[in-house]
Amino acid sequence: MVVINESNYFYTHSFVFKKSSTIFSRRASKLMTTICSLFSSSYVFHWSKYFTDVPLQYPPSFDGRVILYPSEKNLRDYLSWRQADCHINNLYNTCFWSLVSSGVSNSEAEKQIKDTCAAEKNELLFSKFGINYNKLPQLYRKGTTLIWESEQLQTTQLVANSNEASTTATTKKMAKPEILVLNVDIIGEQFWIEHSNALN
Repeated sequence: MVVINESNYFYTHSFVFKKSSTIFSRRASKLMTTICSLFSSSYVFHWSKYFTDVPLQYPPSFDGRVILYPSEKNLRDYLSWRQADCHINNLYNTCFWSLVSSGVSNSEAEKQIKDTCAAEKNELLFSKFGINYNKLPQLYRKGTTLIWESEQLQTTQLVANSNEASTTATTKKMAKPEILVLNVDIIGEQFWIEHSNALN
């Protein structure tokens, strides 16, 4: 499971390994350095595929940390906090850059939204810029969650017996897992009910 919290100019990525994972013998330093290295090189390698007209201006760098959570509940609490943080940062940044785009200086924009609550930020966006924050794409408000999901396939075959009668045989097997890209709420229960194997 990968949770990407994107909020205009701010990104965090949480890579979740299942409890039974034995990759690199679960050595924290090896997991962290390998993921940071692979992530950085992939970022550079695929840049032009997604930003065809924008050259990469400087080499990116990423930091990382490995956290071991003792229970599924603790892990879900962490992921919920990251998603809530995504929303808070995105709301702030949407206000800030809307003000700056309208001609307000960076310091004045910061001053205008300092110490405002979410309702006040929503009001600012709507009254000054006609932006209904709740109608912005979920991608920015909720981030992106990538999960492996496979569905159970059921096949029925007609089997001929030696006495020329035929019977049917039903077999069930799991399809090859696919990556689902979701921009949904993972704080509430609905996500975890619909994707009960997300952490397995």
